[in-house]
Amino acid sequence: MTQEPPAPGRIVLLTASHRVAPGLLSWPAWQTLHAADRVLCADPAHPQLPYLREAGVRVEHAAPSAQELVEDCAGGRTVVVLPTADGDGTDSALTDGLARLAGSGRVQMPDLELLPGSYDLPGARLLDLVQVMDRIRAECPWSSIQTHQGLAKYGIEEAYELVEAIENGDGDELREELGDVLLQVVFHARIAQDGLDEDIEPFSIDDVAGTLVDKLIHRHPHVFGDETAETPEDVKAHWLRTKAIEKQRESVTDGVPLGQPGLALAAKLAGRARTAGLDVRPPAGEGIGYELLALATEAERTGTDPETALRAAARTYRAAIRTAEGLPT
Repeated sequence: MTQEPPAPGRIVLLTASHRVAPGLLSWPAWQTLHAADRVLCADPAHPQLPYLREAGVRVEHAAPSAQELVEDCAGGRTVVVLPTADGDGTDSALTDGLARLAGSGRVQMPDLELLPGSYDLPGARLLDLVQVMDRIRAECPWSSIQTHQGLAKYGIEEAYELVEAIENGDGDELREELGDVLLQVVFHARIAQDGLDEDIEPFSIDDVAGTLVDKLIHRHPHVFGDETAETPEDVKAHWLRTKAIEKQRESVTDGVPLGQPGLALAAKLAGRARTAGLDVRPPAGEGIGYELLALATEAERTGTDPETALRAAARTYRAAIRTAEGLPT
């Protein structure tokens, strides 16, 4: 009677996202950990270890070779390996060794399984951004002395570069410029967290996000409340109504930044007046300024953004200049 070879067993590589709090593992991960014959970890300072011990999981501090790990699984045993938290190369050496053994054809390999114990949620990389910005603020000689006032000009520049990326229709450029705008948000929040400006109450990036979340929920009652909105116009009406209640402004022009480009400012004022049902014609006067004001208000009335229209025309003008210079457009 032929004796059957022993079952090869199972090797489980248990991964977990460093962006999820240690100990918050999936139910399949906990089941596997409790049922395993051995749980190994080469990193004695692994952040999961205290929580595993508290849950009654015995973890051995060991870094076996691929051959030793395969032999340890003989007889149908299950061995769980916790990859190192700092990515020091130990894990790649083990997985490379297992791949070589499997490819040799001379070893009966155990079942190999990669078991994610936790997953990144959407937006998880933002946690990395906050962590990186915190270190830069603490250790970079330039970043550590920056103020809101000193960074203000960069916010304007990055906003214009974002608009240009949108107009160019370049996805890679758009992604990069969105990141640069996001950097300004995170940088200013980190500066505010230090509390060095006596005129500003300290706040963090979490406060910024929390304020925005509250605002979005409050101004979208048709999504998070009992209101209804069937058209974009309905949504805009909800937004303006709730915004007016929040701000308690005396004039529809309150809150319009007067420092923005002239055409955009004129169109914004015209839009505020039109939305409020005010029939206010542009003031009559001599000079190019009044002519541009009239054109801007008329453009807004017909649904055209004059700033965008002028910028598009200017880009065409730029191409014509380059053509006259004999340069590619």
